Amino acid sequence: MIEQDKKAAVLAMHREGMPKKKIAKSLKMNVKTVRSIIAGSATGNESGGGGTQRPVIDAGLLQQLHGRCDGYVQRMHEILAQEHGIAIGYSSLTRRVRLLGLGAAKTQRAIHVPDEPGREMQHDTSVYKIRIGGAEQKVIASSLYLRYSKMRYIKFYRIFNRFQMKCFFHEALLFWGCCARCCVVDNTSLVVVAGSGRDALFAPEMIAFANDYGFHWMAHAIGHANRKGGCERSFWTLETNFFPGRTFSSFEDLNGQVVPWATEHYANRPQSHTGLVPAKLFEHEKPHLPALPEFIAPPMLPHKRIIDKYGYINFDGNFYWVPPEVKGREVSVIQYAKQIVIFQTPAHELQRYELPPEGVKGKPFAPPSSPRRQPSNLKKGCSNEEANLRAIDAAVGQYLNFIRSPECTVPQKGLLIRTLYQWSLSLSRQHLLELARHCLKWQVSSAAILSDVAWSLQQTDSSRISAVDPCDDLRQRPSYQLGRIVIENPTDPDESINNEE
Repeated sequence: MIEQDKKAAVLAMHREGMPKKKIAKSLKMNVKTVRSIIAGSATGNESGGGGTQRPVIDAGLLQQLHGRCDGYVQRMHEILAQEHGIAIGYSSLTRRVRLLGLGAAKTQRAIHVPDEPGREMQHDTSVYKIRIGGAEQKVIASSLYLRYSKMRYIKFYRIFNRFQMKCFFHEALLFWGCCARCCVVDNTSLVVVAGSGRDALFAPEMIAFANDYGFHWMAHAIGHANRKGGCERSFWTLETNFFPGRTFSSFEDLNGQVVPWATEHYANRPQSHTGLVPAKLFEHEKPHLPALPEFIAPPMLPHKRIIDKYGYINFDGNFYWVPPEVKGREVSVIQYAKQIVIFQTPAHELQRYELPPEGVKGKPFAPPSSPRRQPSNLKKGCSNEEANLRAIDAAVGQYLNFIRSPECTVPQKGLLIRTLYQWSLSLSRQHLLELARHCLKWQVSSAAILSDVAWSLQQTDSSRISAVDPCDDLRQRPSYQLGRIVIENPTDPDESINNEE
């Protein structure tokens, strides 16, 4: 509410001929407010209240009505008019309720927590779309931040579930060799199973995981993202300092660049506001950080798999060979961050495999000494068929480009390409090009429809037979000579054969 002294000063300066903008600047007011005060005085209301005076309502009455109406101001507005004969604007009533502190308490966006060495670390994730290998892909950035020393550990993931979160913490804390006593997170379902903030109930699995390293979880209140402002700042620095000007050839290249950037380059760069270097602060903080136990079992995830008839199991889209001494068809698979281990029993390890790079799918993996057999569910590739088709003509290549494009939504693109290749072996070049142009025009994405069109073209394909011109070597073969005699003497084939003999 504008004070009466300021209103009087505005009117006095205006009467002296001072411009409105200069009045606003001298009194540190908004120029629109100055204009409204002057306009109010011109209409005879020097208080700037629009010509009517607001009614005075006793504070005790408002408190009584607030409790009677369970805090609903609209109902309070009705009772004041009906029972007390007080006419007041709804917005004016709500303002007086807020001034009396009768409404909901104002949300405190942030609290001051002193920086103490070894006390706190923060974790959060953020989703980005970046270009990897020339294509835009979605990735998830995971960041762990030591609040006192400002040290960061950042890594990207395709998916980020509870197992990936454990692997990330294991990798980051082993890199530092220590951890803070408390980890602040938002109310993510990866850690919190019920409630929020101080009332958050953490998953027993994640509590046990934190106990192994020597820290405990803490969830901030909903909407209080500033409580882990240092971690939020890490993502801003990613967007403004890491992504610009960098290219990434693969997902491994992305992580190969971001980890050294966060742990070496950014750690040795002075902070913009304080000028402090996180790496030096970390050396000061390290004696206050709880040391990790001498041995911590890496995070693991158990699975069950069935062995196919050729001795392979399917895991994460790839195939892994199992030694033949397995009794039965089921084995246990323990998944680690970068490898899998196959067990027949908890004490009998069968085979160990390193996980392939990100994006490798449909590949069989086996030791060099294993039998050269393929998994029964291995999908056939079509790279050779596609290369042969593209070599025929540009029209065929254009149709293949459509098949490979996002516009073609058929899930089995390899089957469609192999079907086209099979028909290219029986159709003439002219009809094959006609088939490719027709399918491209109508955007055929079904192998069955492609076969129907090809079959209809094959029924009228006589050019392939009439254009055959056998070479001289074929004419010298006995079978060709016998056929020539039979065709030349069709009236008596037996006699023709006898004469040839």
